[in-house]
Amino acid sequence: MQDEEIIPFLQHLRRPTFVTLDAGFYEGRLCHARYCLAFLSVKQLEVAAFIRRLLRHPEFDTQAKRMGTVIRISHAGLSAWHLHAQQEVHYGWAK
Repeated sequence: MQDEEIIPFLQHLRRPTFVTLDAGFYEGRLCHARYCLAFLSVKQLEVAAFIRRLLRHPEFDTQAKRMGTVIRISHAGLSAWHLHAQQEVHYGWAK
């Protein structure tokens, strides 16, 4: 599947969270109520651990909380664009 085919595909799924290492998906304009995009800015061997951290974070621990967001996940924390927001929001890692 090509990058340009992913967004239309996600819009037809039931509330998916799409996780990628491709920085091109971290754009506020890609926010949509029907899905969540999560860009991992970590090493490939750390991917599973950081996906778990995202799914346990109090701001994103349910499917409903993740919908309409584009999230960047890194060691420093989370940055997110929310649907209809004018600026990105930063979250630290929960203790």
